[in-house]
Amino acid sequence: MRRTRQFKSPAMRVSAAVGAAALVGLLALPVSAQSPSGIAGVVAPGVEPQLVQEGFAFTEGPVGTPDGGLYFSDIRPNRIYRLDTNGEIGFVREQTNGANGLAVTREGDLLAAEGDGKRISKRSRDGTVTTVTEGIEGKPLLAPNDLILDAKGGIYFARPNGLTLTRDGKTLIVDDTLGPTVYAYDVEPDGSVKNKRTFAQLRDIPEGKESGADGMALDREDRVYITTLTGVQVFDAAGKYLGTIKVARQPANVGFAGPDKRVLFITAREDLYRLDTLAQGPDRVGK
Repeated sequence: MRRTRQFKSPAMRVSAAVGAAALVGLLALPVSAQSPSGIAGVVAPGVEPQLVQEGFAFTEGPVGTPDGGLYFSDIRPNRIYRLDTNGEIGFVREQTNGANGLAVTREGDLLAAEGDGKRISKRSRDGTVTTVTEGIEGKPLLAPNDLILDAKGGIYFARPNGLTLTRDGKTLIVDDTLGPTVYAYDVEPDGSVKNKRTFAQLRDIPEGKESGADGMALDREDRVYITTLTGVQVFDAAGKYLGTIKVARQPANVGFAGPDKRVLFITAREDLYRLDTLAQGPDRVGK
């Protein structure tokens, strides 16, 4: 991984000429007005998202690493980055074919949903990139958007947009960027899904607007965090709305990271944010 040095000043802008060679660390400023009351069990009163770094093109795919770091993608420049626990950001991979959602395997390999490459790829720890799947014969992939791994190493991936699995692996949750409905499916022992049903309805989407539902994350209590037009909407395990985490820019994806998974990282257009939480990410590799 090519490393970049850590700056002490917050929110240093990265110009097109420098690319991301001047990326920076975690000293940051509050950027939005979070609800004073917080969200019970999720965010303490008065705690707000903090800007980690700006100057990207379109950040996506945040996924925590076993050592507390974070991978994330920048779709349009075709790059994947890693944020180390010491605050340094460096290149992991370039020419990523529009890599969007990311996942980490137990072996430490990095999977990516390549929208332009029309495949799911794997970057091994030695840096070798290979194809996991381009679809099945007669049914090639179109533009895979996001992905999640199950406990057996199986991969679920989607174009509607974000998806996650409950901690017991028995329910797959999927959202749709066009509409306000979030769906749930029962996961069968062979990995297939059935019984599509409504899990939750997104809140406060203006009439005539798309929901912007995108990437999502899960915490250790099976609460679901969904990025939307209005911010990161949080629901309990039964689909009850708990509140919305406001972000300065429209968020595209979200994931827990840090040594104890108590930091929620939010990718939002040109920016990367972090939020210290009361909640803790799931006790499994990645998301």
